[in-house]
Amino acid sequence: MSVPLDRLYNYLDGLCNHDILIYRFYPHGSKKLSDLKPLSYADQLSWKFVLKPGAICHDQEPLFFDQYSDTDMLNYFLSNPGEKIDPEILARIQNYIQNQHLRSVIDSRYSIYDKTLLIHSEKNSNNLDQYIKAEFVGVYWWAHAALSTDWFRYAQHDPVLKVDLTNINKDFLVYNRAWAGTREYRLKFTELIVDANLHNQCVMKFNVESEGNNYQNFCPKNSKFKIYHTDLETYFDPCKVDACASADYDSNDYQQIGIEVVLETLFDDSRWHLTEKSLRPIACGRPFILAGTAGSLEYLRSYGFKTFDGYIDETYDTMADPLHRLELICKEMKRISQLLPVEKSQLWQNLYDIADHNKKLFFSMQWQQSIFDEFVTNLRSGLHQLEQYKTGNHWKQFYNTWALAPEKFNHTNSAVIDSLHQVEQIKNLLR
Repeated sequence: MSVPLDRLYNYLDGLCNHDILIYRFYPHGSKKLSDLKPLSYADQLSWKFVLKPGAICHDQEPLFFDQYSDTDMLNYFLSNPGEKIDPEILARIQNYIQNQHLRSVIDSRYSIYDKTLLIHSEKNSNNLDQYIKAEFVGVYWWAHAALSTDWFRYAQHDPVLKVDLTNINKDFLVYNRAWAGTREYRLKFTELIVDANLHNQCVMKFNVESEGNNYQNFCPKNSKFKIYHTDLETYFDPCKVDACASADYDSNDYQQIGIEVVLETLFDDSRWHLTEKSLRPIACGRPFILAGTAGSLEYLRSYGFKTFDGYIDETYDTMADPLHRLELICKEMKRISQLLPVEKSQLWQNLYDIADHNKKLFFSMQWQQSIFDEFVTNLRSGLHQLEQYKTGNHWKQFYNTWALAPEKFNHTNSAVIDSLHQVEQIKNLLR
C-alpha cells in the first residue's frame, strides 16, 4: 500500500504560506539520517532560504531522542559526499553536532534562526522535553487524525459496515500483528487472553515471530511482561497482514464483533500518542476498549469523542502501572463475555448509540477542519517563539569557519555558499 504522505505535507506547507522549510523522512517510515530530506528543493536554489525557519516533521512515529547519537551525526557528515570534512575542523564539527541533534543533518542548520521547529504528535512527552533542550521548538498536531480521515473515508459510506446487532457472534475484535519494541506488552496481553479463556470470544490472530524475535525466546525490556506460555500459536490462526494493515479496515471483521480492543503502538509509556488504530473503530462506527498509555481515553475525549464509561468499566485508563492496566482490560473483557444474552444485547445497543455519535463527529467537516486549525494555531505559536531566537548564531559560526579557508567547502550546498557572500545583507537584517 502506498501512503502519499507528501500530499499531506504539501498541504501543511500551504497552510504555512510556504514560509518554512519542511523536512521529512523519505521514503516514509524510514528513520535513517540520510533520508531526512527537504519536501521541496526549490527554495534552496537561492541563498535566501537561510532567512526561513526549518521544520522537521516527526509526526508519524513516537519521538525517540536517544535514537541518534553524536556519533551517528558525525558518521553522516563523513559519509555524505555533499559534506567533505577537513580533519582540521573536525573538532569544531563535533562540537557543532553535539548542540544540534537532528538539525545538524539538514540545510536549515545554516538558517538565521537559532532553533528549529519540530512538528510532532505527542503530549506529556519526556522525549519532547529533550528536543526542546537541544534547541527545538515543538509544534504539536494530531497527524494521525488527519491521515485517518483520508485512509478511512470510505467507511462513511460502506454498506457492509451498517450496524446489525443480530450479526454479532464474537464479543471482541483484536488486531495483534507485531509484538516487539514498544509493542512488547501485546505478548503478555495474548497470554492473559488465553489464561482467561477469552480466545474463543475474540477475532484475533497471532505471530510466532516479530522483528526477527521468536516469542518463546523473547525477553521483554519490562520484566512484568514476561510470559510463561510456549504454545500460544495453538490458540490462534497466524497473522499474515503487513505493517500497512492499520491504514485500512476489514468490514467483514466488523460485521461479526461487538467491541474492538485496540492495541496501540505505545502502552508502557507516559506519553499520549494515538495513531490511526484508535480512530479506525470510530470511523467504522464501533465501540472500543483502548489499550494505550494511561490517560488515552481522556485524550480522545478532549477532541470531542465520547467513551463508554457507565457501560464499560474504563478504570483501566487511569492506571499508571502497565501490567495492572492490562489486567483490568482483560478483567472487563471477561465480565462482558459472561453477560447473559439479554444483558449483552442491551449493552450492544447502549454502546452502539455512543459509537454512532463518534462516527458522525469524525466525519463532520467541522471536526476534520479543527485538526488543521489546531496545527495552524500551534505553528503560529512556534514561529512566535522562533522570533525570539533570530540571531543567526549558527550561520555566523559557519561563516567564520568558512572564511578561514573557503576552498575547503567546494562541495557544500551552493545556495549556502551564496549566502556567505551576502554577509552584509544578512547582518543588516539581523540588526
